[in-house]
Amino acid sequence: METLLVERDTDLPGLVTITLNRPEKLNAINVTMHDELQQVCRELQDDIDARVVIITGAGRAFSSGAELASTRPGQPRSDLDRRYRVSAGDRTCALVEGLDQVTIGAINGLTIGGGVAIASCFDIRLAAESAWFSIPEVDVELPLTWGTLPRLMRELGPARTKELVMLCDRFTSGEALQWGFVNHVYPDGQVLSEARKMAARLLAKDPMSVAMTKSATNAMAQLMVPGQAAHADREQMLLAYQLRSRRQKE
Repeated sequence: METLLVERDTDLPGLVTITLNRPEKLNAINVTMHDELQQVCRELQDDIDARVVIITGAGRAFSSGAELASTRPGQPRSDLDRRYRVSAGDRTCALVEGLDQVTIGAINGLTIGGGVAIASCFDIRLAAESAWFSIPEVDVELPLTWGTLPRLMRELGPARTKELVMLCDRFTSGEALQWGFVNHVYPDGQVLSEARKMAARLLAKDPMSVAMTKSATNAMAQLMVPGQAAHADREQMLLAYQLRSRRQKE
């Protein structure tokens, strides 16, 4: 693949590791990465041998977020086509969150915007000590979409979510641990090995019990803050693009 490395672990059968692999771009999420992540997730939906998925980033970043200049070739043919194009992130996040496998994020470095959106879909998040997070959408005059607000609300609560999304302040892995967004923080260079240790523990447990626990807790999380609350994400993003374009012309 062009933007991902997908590895099946020979030492830990049942473990798949996905690496966002655009280190020269700080693993910015372009159209190709969306397409490839969606393809891998669809393949994993039919893979009953894979039980744990680790997702990490190559180089010094987990992901610097959406690459705003990245678009699908050709002009949009209609408003519905435009609506489809801006919803790639919604589709990617829904597929990652919907995986039956237990997902572990090995967050190895900076994680910005769309990187936070994808990280919010993981079942378990581990972070390196030097990793940091930022949600800068409001500062660049865009709404936070990709279904991220409901996920952050579940993990952080409404007050913390409002603060981080509206003020756009950077926060550290230690703060993310304190607030419950990450499960553990490890010294730099150890986060992936610690994720593999956790994967080994999960793989040693009864597969059906683990699968049922994930399904049940996901259902309860949806009752806390339904994902459908973000039903207008695509329309909000289209409107934001239109307003930005109008302001730039004035």
